[in-house]
Amino acid sequence: MTKRAAFVIGATGGLGEACAHALARDWRGIALAYRSNADKAVEIAAGLPVDCEGWPVHCDLLDASSVEKAIASADDHFGEIGTVVFASGVAIPQPFVSKISEAQWREVIETELIGLTRTVSATLPIFRKQGFGNFVIVVSVANYAYPPGDALSSVPKAAMESLGRAIAKEEGRFGIRANMVAPGIIDSGLGASFLKELYTPEIWESQRKRIALQRFGDGTDIAETVAFLASDRSAYITGQTIIVDGGFSL
Repeated sequence: MTKRAAFVIGATGGLGEACAHALARDWRGIALAYRSNADKAVEIAAGLPVDCEGWPVHCDLLDASSVEKAIASADDHFGEIGTVVFASGVAIPQPFVSKISEAQWREVIETELIGLTRTVSATLPIFRKQGFGNFVIVVSVANYAYPPGDALSSVPKAAMESLGRAIAKEEGRFGIRANMVAPGIIDSGLGASFLKELYTPEIWESQRKRIALQRFGDGTDIAETVAFLASDRSAYITGQTIIVDGGFSL
């Protein structure tokens, strides 16, 4: 087990929680960042293995000072941060481009893209001082196999992916890595809500048949990839996007 701590943004969401449990095998502590659901963060912390400390911390991506305070306090609490996992997202109704309002664009871009830039700005000085650290950013398979109605989600995530590559290229000399994970259709978190509420069972069945492995993914499928990229097992991988979609994009 590494002697460092992980910082998970969006820890109380379906994917974030799965990531926390997967990371707990490798890290001595995990800062569980939440915006409003403190009780859920406490519950997740209590469910981690006894040799991994779960530490809930408030972090509002819409407030730069909140992000800075959360990351600084986690660094102070654990002594160092080895990885930051960005797994936060906005609940999106999947409208077509012609139906997306400016307010909707602003909400997603402000929370996800600008939220990520705030996270990066607050974390890079810590990583540079340490001489190591990595980012794992959850993006979307839609930038490789675009499904109609996914622009509101995929456009900001394309920018997040580009930011990840920029970090990898510019910060590698400081021992800093950045990689992305692009989930396909996942029956967890927001994806689980889509499967229940969006479109008909017949449409989802046709989508399932498009997947090479003939099943939708779950949170563990994504979390295991995140944990690998966050760990020293991927020490020579940076600036890459791993598509975890069961072959949906083939």
